[in-house]
Amino acid sequence: MLIAGNWKMNTDAAAAAQLAQDVCATVRTDAGVAVAVCPPFVHLTGVGSVLQGTPVRLGAQNMHAAGSGAYTGEVSAPMLVSVGCHYVILGHSERRQFFGEADDSVNAKVRQALSHGLTPIVCVGETLHERKADRAYAVVEKQVSVALRGVDASAPLVVAYEPVWAIGTGETATPAQAQSMHAYIRALLAKQFGKAAAADITILYGGSMKPANAADLVGQPDVDGGLIGGASLNARSFAAIVRAAQQAA
Repeated sequence: MLIAGNWKMNTDAAAAAQLAQDVCATVRTDAGVAVAVCPPFVHLTGVGSVLQGTPVRLGAQNMHAAGSGAYTGEVSAPMLVSVGCHYVILGHSERRQFFGEADDSVNAKVRQALSHGLTPIVCVGETLHERKADRAYAVVEKQVSVALRGVDASAPLVVAYEPVWAIGTGETATPAQAQSMHAYIRALLAKQFGKAAAADITILYGGSMKPANAADLVGQPDVDGGLIGGASLNARSFAAIVRAAQQAA
């Protein structure tokens, strides 16, 4: 199980440090559930210093596919490693929607992250239009197959299913909808990596998980935790989701 907080473009330096302190003070970690927070780039060093010596891992929200170069405004995998990142979110729906990221680009980033020892949290998911058009599974199949192309079965990997229609809208996939897609993703991973390897890959749910629905979602057999957006900006809410995961683990 993994519960990862995606702070998105929120907090200033002081608020980020305080939130990290509150998470460390409020969240009880155990061997069954890993916990991570992913602050904005400019707060990685400050938050990382707060997390140092705690079980809470540091993650980033994106990275470039190149290790270095003339890419003004971008951040590379070696830079993330140098400030203590363990995870990096790749292919988030907001990156796809607002910045035009395509599956091939996500794949290049995944391979770059793995080559530098980062664990990618690879996001996949359909829009409301795609779901209503009965294309949800086809869309997710393409995203998974392209994003993980050329990835070794032994690579550390997390997949996050985030139905785009449930991100920041207050809508949430039902536990049955989440389980159905997670089981489908697990089957896709088994086809590529084998059943044993697929069983060990963490598949997160990433669409408006909060304390009120976390237990029902993480209680599904193929839901291995959550990629938490808005609820991760409140340490008590985040801790409640972690507790739900611990009870389900």
